[in-house]
Amino acid sequence: MIKIENPVLPGFQPDPSIIRVGEDYYMATSTFEWFPGVQIHHSRDLKHWRLIARPLSRLSQLDMVGNPDSCGVWAPCLTYDKGTFYLVYSNVRSFDGVWKDVHNYLVTTQDITGEWSDPIYLNSSGFDPSLFHAPDGRKWVVNMLADHRDNRLFGGIVLQEFDPDAGKMTGSVHMIFEGEGIKNVEGPHLYYRKGYYYLLMAAGGTEYDHCAILARSRDITGPYQAHPGNPVLTTKGHPDWPLQKAGHGDLVEAPDGHWYIAFLCGRPLSTLGRCTLGRESSLAPVEWGDDDWLYLTNGIQMPDPAFSISGEEVPFPQPVERHDFDTTELPEEFQSLRVPITPDWANLEERPGFLRLYGRESLSSFHYQSLLARRLQHFDATAATALEFQPQTFQQMAGLVAYYNTGHFYYLHITWDEHRQKRVLDLIACDHYAMSHPMSQCIDLQVDGRVELKLHFNHAELQFFYRKEAGDWQKAGPVLDGSILSDDYIMEQCGRYLPAFTGAMVGICCQDLTGARKPADFDWFEYKAV
Repeated sequence: MIKIENPVLPGFQPDPSIIRVGEDYYMATSTFEWFPGVQIHHSRDLKHWRLIARPLSRLSQLDMVGNPDSCGVWAPCLTYDKGTFYLVYSNVRSFDGVWKDVHNYLVTTQDITGEWSDPIYLNSSGFDPSLFHAPDGRKWVVNMLADHRDNRLFGGIVLQEFDPDAGKMTGSVHMIFEGEGIKNVEGPHLYYRKGYYYLLMAAGGTEYDHCAILARSRDITGPYQAHPGNPVLTTKGHPDWPLQKAGHGDLVEAPDGHWYIAFLCGRPLSTLGRCTLGRESSLAPVEWGDDDWLYLTNGIQMPDPAFSISGEEVPFPQPVERHDFDTTELPEEFQSLRVPITPDWANLEERPGFLRLYGRESLSSFHYQSLLARRLQHFDATAATALEFQPQTFQQMAGLVAYYNTGHFYYLHITWDEHRQKRVLDLIACDHYAMSHPMSQCIDLQVDGRVELKLHFNHAELQFFYRKEAGDWQKAGPVLDGSILSDDYIMEQCGRYLPAFTGAMVGICCQDLTGARKPADFDWFEYKAV
């Protein structure tokens, strides 16, 4: 037996889309403003997963320069048909007020770990597009309809045929489901089974009222009848359940005929509290009843924190904790903000054994930051780095960052104090776009040489450290509130219409606000679960 513990993809891995090809499972998740776009993980046993691809790796596929926080790639849909993998995704360009500017695209490949095609434009009527391969060979796209009238936003689910030969949408647009009293219907996926077309959707918003609902029809264009037991998956009304915010799912059938739902969830630090790890991806067994409706196998609406299935485990090697930057490839877990990682700003060759980051724009920029980060995936974890950096002005900075978005981050960095004519260590806290300096004064550093920086996330507490030339770790500033790096905090403070859908990231960065592109050299980066 295999015991599967949820979440199977921990830390900022929302909106799972899952498929099986032979004995292999693949799961795609949203990446929002982080580049390359879309993460695809692979498994042979539903328990062990490893990152194998980020398919949107070129500007021709994904241009996010200027995209606001938590926009970019939403809710990818991964499918497979006759030797070809299909990936449909949104690029959300704005999400402010009543207008939601979003464009939907399709890319394909025959090798899921290889190059993906340039995109085919689909539509711009709403987000969360999904591609369905019908039994008769036709292909259809469903997506939520963005309705700006009266601040509705969620206008229902629409369907239109896609012509793969012509590479474009064709025929009439059909409104197939308007919600039937359930708010915020989105994230649609279509399936066909025993003469029914099934429409699985997310609803209720992405917070603690989130859920997954189901409807079906004999005709693909409707009308669709809602499941009498909706929602089929939710934790609403059960604040002590370990997996909260359950919803936005996708179905997969195993080789033995058993079915599973992949879904997003959150693990709050306190009851209905903040989720610093963001929205994560989990699995639950489901089954088809005698009435041909879908139900969780456990007989309730809440997914179990763990469950067992038959079979043998197929594990993968453990992730590398420390990267010494002595290869020609960056750590696979690193992503950048909005733009491709290119040698003109992130370089492993100019100084072998080091990652050189050229200073560019500030941490509040929507355009050209020099920042590389990975997901925080554990409640108790450390991240550390060693760098060499010789700033000449206070506008030049480099160091270690705990980051949520352009308005919420903590940044321990080397910079220059022009009053004392010293190289110093400073700490910036950004909370609701307001900057502060939690240390009473900057820490003096030697004239040159490397400095090692570390942060420790312990649930809501965040503590920074530093040391010079491998001495003892010293605290840098007070214990900070790490829980502000969460969807929940930002929505509490800034309002629902400021999107906040990602999770805490930890990484390294360099800024040069003079425009001189002063570089910093990073010797290594390490992430450890405590």
